[in-house]
Amino acid sequence: MRGRFPRIAKVWADAAYAGDKLRTALHEHAGVIEIVRKDPNRKGFAVLPRRWVVERTFAWIARCRRMVRHYEALHRTARAFVLLALIRIMIRRLANPGP
Repeated sequence: MRGRFPRIAKVWADAAYAGDKLRTALHEHAGVIEIVRKDPNRKGFAVLPRRWVVERTFAWIARCRRMVRHYEALHRTARAFVLLALIRIMIRRLANPGP
């Protein structure tokens, strides 16, 4: 990862990825890993820090009709359509700057 993404200094991960094997692998290659955990004293739904960024991005991608279902047979094709969806989002933002 360092060679391909040299600017990555910190990785946020869900509590499901809190294992020692992943922590060791990411620490060697990405720098710092921070596991986002929910507060054990809180009941019900709670917005977790940094996790909402990922969920929000998935929601934006899902607005593209093609991305609602997994139609692609090859992962390269699916990746290309995700990139196209994100490019579409960025072009719309650049064309219509908000307040």
